Order: sequence, then C-alpha cells, then structure tokens
Amino acid sequence: MNAHADRAEAELTVDPAFAVGEVDPRLFGSFVEHLGRCVYTGLHEPEHPTAGADGLRRDVLELVRELGVTLVRYPGGNFVSGYRWEDGVGQVAERPRRLDPAWRSIETNEFGLNEFMRFTEVAGVEPMMALNLGTRGPQEARELLEYCNHPGGTAWSELRRSHGVPEPHGIRLWCLGNELDGPWQLGHKTAEEYGRVAAEAARIMRMTDPNVRLVACGSSNSSMPTFAAWEGTVLQHAYEHVDYVSLHAYYEEVDGDVDSFLASAEDMAHSIDSVVATCDHVRAKLRSKKRLQLSFDEWNVWYRRRRDPATEPAWEIAPRLLEDSYTVTDAVVVGSLLVTLLRHCDRVAVACLAQLVNVIAPIMTEPGGAAWRQTTFYPFADAARHGRGRVLRTEPRSTRHETADYGEVDLLHSAAVQEDDDTITLFAVNRSTNRPLDLVADLRAAGASRVLEHRVLTDTDRHARNTARQPDRVRPTRLTGASIDRGVLTAALPPLSWNVLRITAAT
Repeated sequence: MNAHADRAEAELTVDPAFAVGEVDPRLFGSFVEHLGRCVYTGLHEPEHPTAGADGLRRDVLELVRELGVTLVRYPGGNFVSGYRWEDGVGQVAERPRRLDPAWRSIETNEFGLNEFMRFTEVAGVEPMMALNLGTRGPQEARELLEYCNHPGGTAWSELRRSHGVPEPHGIRLWCLGNELDGPWQLGHKTAEEYGRVAAEAARIMRMTDPNVRLVACGSSNSSMPTFAAWEGTVLQHAYEHVDYVSLHAYYEEVDGDVDSFLASAEDMAHSIDSVVATCDHVRAKLRSKKRLQLSFDEWNVWYRRRRDPATEPAWEIAPRLLEDSYTVTDAVVVGSLLVTLLRHCDRVAVACLAQLVNVIAPIMTEPGGAAWRQTTFYPFADAARHGRGRVLRTEPRSTRHETADYGEVDLLHSAAVQEDDDTITLFAVNRSTNRPLDLVADLRAAGASRVLEHRVLTDTDRHARNTARQPDRVRPTRLTGASIDRGVLTAALPPLSWNVLRITAAT
C-alpha cells in the first residue's frame, strides 16, 4: 500500500458471515511448574501477610483472576519428567525432599497435587495435569488417574480419601509427558519409543476413565531437527488414542533486531500450519474420521540467550530462576502471539502462557512483599476478557517492511472477535517502531455504529517496564479519535503498540 514517509496505512473488512471458528475458553490457559519461585513465594507462601490457611497468596490469586486465566497446566515442564507425584500427597511433614535434576534445585514437596487442586478451586481455573512419561510409564500414569478421578473403593482412590479429599478431582485434560524429543529431558526418547509409550499410556488411561482428553507431545520447538517428522512418527502409533498434539515456542529479541522480534508471530503461524498439515497427513494415511486439535501448551517471550546455567544457584529451594523483566516491546509481541492463536482457533483449542508467576511470567512477587503486573499481563487480560466468541475471517492489507528473519511482513497484525450479536473487538498490533498506522476497517456488514473504546498499550520508551518500585510505570490508556462513519472505522494506531478497539452495532 502507498503511505506517507512518516505514516503507514492498513485496511481490512469484517463480515460476520465469514468466520474462522469459535474460541475455546481453554485458549487462555497458563502454566505452573515447580521451577524457581513459580510455586514457592509465588503462588504458595504460608508466611505471607495475605496468605490463607491453605498457604496461597491472596494478592496473587486476585491478579490471577484479573488476568482471566481459564486453565493451568501442572506440574511441568521439564520438572515433570523426573517427578514422583506420590511425594506431594499426604501429611506435609512426612513428604520427602528430592533433588530436581531438571532445574538443579531441591523440591520440598510442601506443595503437591491436592494443594494445586485447591488452587484451581479458589482461582476458578481448570486443571491440566502433566504426566511423567520420562522416567516412569503407563502404569504410574494409570495409578495417578485412579487417585484423582475414581470415586472410591480402590487402593489409590481410598488413599486420596485418606488424604482429606473425599470427592474425586475429575481432571479431564492430561499431557502425556513433556518435550521428550529433547536431549535435555529426563527420559528422552526417540519418536518410535515415545509413540509406543504414549499410545499405551493413553489406552490404559481410557480403560480407567473413558472421559479423559489426552495431549501427545509434539516437538519442543520448530527448530528441532526432527520437527514434523517427530509428530508424524508419534501419530502413526498414537493418532487414534489422543485428542491433541502439543506445540511449544519461545521468542526473544536478538542483537537489537527489533523488527524480526516484532514479527515473531510469523514463526508461530508457520509452526501451527506445519503441525496441522502433519496431523492431517497422518489422518489421511490412517483413513481416520477423527481430526486432531492442537494444544499450544507453552508459549511466551523468554530471553534464553541471557541465561547462564553456570552462574545460577544449584541445589537450593525455590531459587530465583528465569525471572525476566518484560518491556513494552515484549508486551506487544505477546499481543501479536495472542492474535495468531485467535486466528487459528479452528485448530488450536488449548494454549498455555508459560508461566504464571515469577518465572517468565505476567505476575511478579517478592517474598513477604508485593505482587505486581508485568507489561505482558495487559494484552493477555484483554484477549481473555474480549477474545471469547467467534473469530471472524479478515485479510488485512497494510504497509509492509523488511525483516531479517521473516522477509517482508505487514505492519498490521490483527484479529476480529464477535463477542455477541452487537459487539466486535479488533485486536491490532502496529509492528512499526516509528510510524503511526492509519487503520480503515469496513464494518458495514456487521452493522457497526459506534466505537465503545480504543485502548492502547504503548510508550515513548519501548524498553519501559514495571518493577516492584514502579509497578504501574506501564499501563494501558484510552485513546480518542477512533470513529465510525456509515459503518467504516478509522483509527490511528501508535507506533509499536497493542490496540483493543471495541465496536458496537447497538444504538
């Protein structure tokens, strides 16, 4: 598109007759792993002034509810591949301390399965339980399922009841291991080995509880040398036994290449399309009538290149690990990744922002002290609040620019969600670091009559962040100027910004 040198342009059409699909509420999930301070002094800190009798920090719970999380994956992550779930149930004083080789920490097991389920109850979220298929196998998976879901009258269900949990937890969503294609993973397996174990675990779990929904491990990331081939081999064994295939992806700004970083969603979209193609190829080969969905159960911005394991504390309890402090730029990228998940809601049914508290997280805490929102908190909360409903198919056109990693990309990245009969929300990212984006959106088919609000997250300093001392340095603000004339929206999107434009057809 043509544009002035100091401004960029974008246009799109929104028509409720053309939809991608319905958003599954599980798209707004998160992740709690026994890693660093995610659990201890994050979620759970019995000595904190806000803690209840269950040891959960009420200030953190308030922020979790505000964030709008619907689902939480637990207990890992790399941690789960060496975890014995039995260590985390029963009398706390009798639970063993264990070495956690995954993160070179000491696990006290003070917080375990039933404490996590208490958290899900008070936070109002659905549990997503991950199984250890690294150092353990199908039998241990079945025993955990019986402990959690069987009403009573058997050894494992009665053990749960003896632990003060008379009613079954009724956990429906289960991950069959974690990142087992990765050489760093305890119990690392080949695709053939994992495919067989996953299929057997799935089969025995369904015999125990036919209502479970199961996630097979996909590749740890799209740069793995076995990416797509791993999924193809695993699904040859497990396709008919599982419901989802997992994806994981993390992004970071490298060597100041902000333009490529802001276009990270291009890689996420390619990963989704590639795994969908692989699933559907196996479906065709097997002549199956079942269509698998995807579970993007780890995604976020994570500055992995800054990490130096040699300098990290070893064999401590709840050490400070992976506590990235997020900028406005990071928040805009998180918003763009959320746009990608929404635009693929016909196949991505589950997604988990990794993680929830302290560890590469939207919520930060200090032991005994405050809890606050990182910059990335805001786009997630916006999407979780206004991203429910039908994603409408849009094909935006905008000024383009060149990136080192992804070639030429549009400056506008957007998704439209019909929340109800009268309200449509446009989520829009301006990827330019220095040019406002003049947006024109044709909403005549939706009967759009007025703009309810235009809220934006941006800052003149793209490195601005929130800290314990300045917890509100970065916050969304409302913009004026967006308007609708005869069903056509015009709005100006500031440089490097996350925008929420809510439009109504109601008079």
